[in-house]
Amino acid sequence: MIDLDNLEIYRQYDPSGMLVHLHGLPQQCRQAWEKASKFALPTDFKDINKIVICGMGGSAIGGDLLRSLTSELNKPLVFVHRGYDLPAFVDPKTLVIASSYSGNTEETLSAFKQALATKCKKLAITTGGKLKTLAQENGVPVFTIDYVSQPRAALGYSFIPLLALLCKLGFLEDKSADPTLSLRAKRSNLTARALPTLVEGIAQTLEGLLDKLAENIPMPLNPAKQLATKLFGKLIVIYSAGILSPVAQRWKGQFNENSKAWAFYETFSELNHNTVVGYEFPEEMKDKIYIVMLRCPSLHPRILARYQITSEILEKAGMEHDIIDSQGENDLTRIMSLVFLGDWVSYYLAMLNQTDPTPVKMIDYLKQRLNSIE
Repeated sequence: MIDLDNLEIYRQYDPSGMLVHLHGLPQQCRQAWEKASKFALPTDFKDINKIVICGMGGSAIGGDLLRSLTSELNKPLVFVHRGYDLPAFVDPKTLVIASSYSGNTEETLSAFKQALATKCKKLAITTGGKLKTLAQENGVPVFTIDYVSQPRAALGYSFIPLLALLCKLGFLEDKSADPTLSLRAKRSNLTARALPTLVEGIAQTLEGLLDKLAENIPMPLNPAKQLATKLFGKLIVIYSAGILSPVAQRWKGQFNENSKAWAFYETFSELNHNTVVGYEFPEEMKDKIYIVMLRCPSLHPRILARYQITSEILEKAGMEHDIIDSQGENDLTRIMSLVFLGDWVSYYLAMLNQTDPTPVKMIDYLKQRLNSIE
């Protein structure tokens, strides 16, 4: 097996420089917040009660994180749409956000074109491409991403501006004295007044994690290297719940794209109503699967109990697994700490697989084939 403490392997197997983006995420979050806080929005955007974020892959995960964090706010309702056709419920009180890093994602372009034919509010988040051109031609505001990377490595720009947007629209106002404030908002301190501090808190939390996860931290002290070693050669399954559900999806995608590995995810408590019955067969798969359970303290107490009991069931079934706890004092930093850990684990697994984490050749091939089909 590759020695992850040998710094030469990162030059050998990461010629495209994914490592630079891993180190840069804390500062990327700061820069994305600074740019988004200066971005002007039309005044009529405040007259909305729901947001539909159209995107795919790395351009959609920021919307998933936003939806999870705001799930208990009274409004706006946040939906993430992955598909060609705009949802039928879109109306004049809907803000449709087309999020495509390249600006050429065909599903997102299709939905955005349909949005242009309605009276909904519209916004584009992109580096350029057809989406930026189409938006500008139709007078739609464009938040331009100026960070060069693979879409999945620009998470700060697909997530932090969405938080800033809700702040600007007044949906994350300070209601600390309001006893009706949702529990999630209280736990997360997700208020307009606190958001700049929280974003800085994210950056500082991630910078602190670099002292544990970076490539120069040796294996005995590096949990990301340790977990990647356990996952090497395995089919990976990620379990999570509640606000961590999109984090599990992020882990799955990072293992697919960075590590070029099979990975799947499931969520509590649904998996306790079916999946746990399926651990028996085929018996030969037991040695080929590794289950990672992502956990944070703000999950429902009964869900936390399910983690423990499911761990016991996995132990009895002879299935290898780990429970990974979040870091941080609020839901925002807890989510981002686990996202960051997953990014590093998937990177180290790419090194163990002796593959460059940056290229996504099969996606490029698929797009080329689609372009050849009318």
